[in-house]
Amino acid sequence: MYDLIIIGGGPGGVAAGIYAARKKMKVALIAGDFGGQSLVSADIQNWIGTKSVSGFDFAKMLEGHLRAQEGIEIYQSDMVEKAEKSGNGFKISTKEGKTFETGTILVATGSARKKLNVPGEAKLDGKGVVYCSTCDAPIFKNKITAVIGGGNAGLEAVLDLIPYASKIYLLEYGDQLKGDAVTQEKIKANSKVEIILNAKTSEILGDKFVTGLKYEDRSDSQAKELKLDGVFVEIGSYPNTGFVKDLAKLNDFGEIIVDHKTQQTSQPGIWAAGDASDVLYKQNNISAGDAIKAVLNIADYLNKGGSAGGYTK
Repeated sequence: MYDLIIIGGGPGGVAAGIYAARKKMKVALIAGDFGGQSLVSADIQNWIGTKSVSGFDFAKMLEGHLRAQEGIEIYQSDMVEKAEKSGNGFKISTKEGKTFETGTILVATGSARKKLNVPGEAKLDGKGVVYCSTCDAPIFKNKITAVIGGGNAGLEAVLDLIPYASKIYLLEYGDQLKGDAVTQEKIKANSKVEIILNAKTSEILGDKFVTGLKYEDRSDSQAKELKLDGVFVEIGSYPNTGFVKDLAKLNDFGEIIVDHKTQQTSQPGIWAAGDASDVLYKQNNISAGDAIKAVLNIADYLNKGGSAGGYTK
C-alpha cells in the first residue's frame, strides 16, 4: 500500500516525485516516458535556471534528478488505464497489467496537442513543426513562420512570434478568426502578419527541417504553397484524464477541476497538477510548482489521517 502514486513523467510528475521522496513517503511514479510534451522541443529557453536545453536533454535531466532520490519506485514505459476506489484508498491498473494500491493519487499526466495529421507533420515534429509558441518562438528569430489556427491559442502564438519572426502567416480553416476581438485587432495592425482564411493545410514540406507548407483555398479549391522556416500548430489540445473521469469532476474541456490553493480535486485523496488540471497557463514551470504544492498538501492530508475533504466547487 503506497502513501502516494504519481501518474506522469513530465516536469510536474518529476517535481512531485522529488518532493514526495524527500518527505519520506512510500511513493511510486508511473509514466510512459520522461519529459512530457517538451521531449520533442529543439531548444527550451524558459526553464528557470537553464539558459538553453534540448527536449531530449531536458527529459534526461528530469529523470536523473528523480532517480537520485532514495525510496521512490519508478515504473517507466507503462501507462495507467484505470483508477478506482478501493477501501479507504484507490486501486490503479496499468496497460501492462500491473495493479497498485495507494492512499492518495496525484494526476500529472499533462495533455496532448491536437495534430493536423497531414503528410510531413510527424516527420518534421521538432524540426520546424512546433506546438508551443511560448517555448519556441525565440528560435525563429528573423524566420518566416506560419501559425495554424485562428482561435485564441493561434492568436496568442502570433503575438509570441511578433518580436522574433520576420513574417507570420496565420492560417484559419473557417471564413473568420474565432479568437478575442481585441487580440485580433492587435495582430491585424502588425505589418508582419498576413491572415489567410479558408485555408485547409494539406502538407508540411521539408527534409531535415521545414521548408514550406501546402494548403487548399477552400473558397475556390485551389492548391497553394508557402515558403516557410517553421509551423506552429495551435488547434487545441486534450488533457490525458480519461482514467479518472468517473472519480473526479472534469470541466467541459476534460480538465480536472482543482482548488488552486491546494490542487485538491472533487474526490478526497486525489490531486491534480499541470496541463491535466484546469490551470489557466500551460507551462513547465507552472506544472512543477503546482505539483510541489500538491505534494505538500498531500503530506498534510496524510499526517491528519487522510481526513481532508475534496474540492466541491
